[in-house]
Formats: sequence, C-alpha cells, structure tokens
Amino acid sequence: MDQKLEGTPKATLQLAGKAVTRSDVTNDWGTRLQWQIKRDGKEIATMVAGLDLTYEHPDTTPGKYEVVLQQFYYVNYKKDKDGKFTESKYINISDPVSYTI
Repeated sequence: MDQKLEGTPKATLQLAGKAVTRSDVTNDWGTRLQWQIKRDGKEIATMVAGLDLTYEHPDTTPGKYEVVLQQFYYVNYKKDKDGKFTESKYINISDPVSYTI
C-alpha cells in the first residue's frame, strides 16, 4: 500500500506565555507530528504532538526559545549505518513562534 502525500500540511501556532497552541492540521498526511524546540538557535528537544493541541516546554533556562510544529515526510525506509533516515525527514508545517526567558 503506497502512502499518498497530497497537498502540503499546514497549521498555525498561537503563543500565550510559554504555552503554544496549534490549529488542526490541514492536508494532514497521517504521519507523526512533533514539536521542535530550540534555545538560542540550537535544537534542545522534540516532543510528540499527536492529538494534543497545546504544549508548554518546562525548561526555564534563560535564552530565546523557538517552537515549530513538524510532520514526518516519508519517502522510503533507506537508513544510514547509524539507523537514521537518509531521505525521509521531518518538515516544518507551521511558522515558528518564539519567546524569551
């Protein structure tokens, strides 16, 4: 059974303090959704978004935080020697939101 990736998934994010709330995903491919969290430009965490519409990162270390919603873009199962996908990847499906601590 082939996966059909029709359209481009898209969601919007709203920030209230440190809490990020996402809209429903349009053109959802049905693959894994995750929150990507960066501090001062460096990825520090990824968390499964699943059915949860709101996420609040618990870290209180000072810095500039950026949160974006991503969805897995499946191409094939090719992996490198470390077990990481070589062609399939996560893509941003929202504009990032940021806050500073």
